[in-house]
Amino acid sequence: MAVGARSGHGEPEKRPDGAGDPAAGERVPLSPASPPSPQGPHGGPGGPPPPDDLGRVPDGPAGGDLPEGREPGEPVSPGKGGKSGKDGKAGKQRSFWKELPILIGVALILALFIKTFLVQAFSIPSESMQDTLQRGDRVLVDKLTPWFGAEPERGEVVVFHDPGSWLKDTPGEQSGPVGNGVQKVLSFVGLMPSAGEKDLIKRVIAVGGDKVECKGGNNPVVVNGKALDEPYIFPGDTPCSDKPFGPVTVPKGKLWVMGDHRQNSMDSRWHQDEDGGFVPVDDVVGRAIVVAWPLNRWATLPVPDTFDQPGLGAAAAGAPSALGLAGAVPLVLWRRRRLLASRAAAVRD
Repeated sequence: MAVGARSGHGEPEKRPDGAGDPAAGERVPLSPASPPSPQGPHGGPGGPPPPDDLGRVPDGPAGGDLPEGREPGEPVSPGKGGKSGKDGKAGKQRSFWKELPILIGVALILALFIKTFLVQAFSIPSESMQDTLQRGDRVLVDKLTPWFGAEPERGEVVVFHDPGSWLKDTPGEQSGPVGNGVQKVLSFVGLMPSAGEKDLIKRVIAVGGDKVECKGGNNPVVVNGKALDEPYIFPGDTPCSDKPFGPVTVPKGKLWVMGDHRQNSMDSRWHQDEDGGFVPVDDVVGRAIVVAWPLNRWATLPVPDTFDQPGLGAAAAGAPSALGLAGAVPLVLWRRRRLLASRAAAVRD
């Protein structure tokens, strides 16, 4: 048959190389993986193949698949793993009242951790630290630093357990059943000290190895030969006119403490018949670092500058002597060597 002749059905004969079609020109052979479909739409001639789910009856209420284990026609409940019919959101969240006990439990655990290892709130029970601290103030006490071996330093305000019987004559506060209940709850979470604990708060004046004294009158407190300028003392008070003392050498591992309201503080001066009036370092709860309540009295509690003066430390006070001795030893040895050399030369002569 000649090129361009038609077959019996009126179609031009298609040659393998695509020749003979004047409109299309040279044809590209079809891929064997994509043969032309002999059917039309849904079975008709010349259309795409029918979809895989043709003739399938919709299962879900909106034409989607049912959840696993459901039968066709059975209603789907959004609260049992299905989707709501309108917004498609998941089922109800857990009730707030069911989550509240968990939140409270986590808060209590965190509060106990903070109280034990980090900071604790203490209430000031008296006027012995005026004007630095007022009765009823709440201070936050650093309990973390002692865990790393740090010991109290001069000038710090510290909270400590009663070292003996300092509070034996102090009447306890009676708050009634409701007040005692509130006290127990607040002490449990660290917002107040326990009613059964006997704690005091004073300022550290001298540490182990220091020599401290005060001669009375308007004379200052003297530590290692250095007079303290104490602007924190309650206005109108003297350093120790009501109870002179010393000189006293503080043993290692002990503290000498005094209140800022000197004429209203039963501090180390008044307990020298009880272990010398010293406070063991092991009895210190921590250092008071900030006045947290009331808010209008918020303030930090830094170490006063008077405790930074040169030569105040006991080790520093002995440093000049030690340096002098260290410098004298080589000089003595050198002189002795020269003397021996001179004697040996005289014997040879």
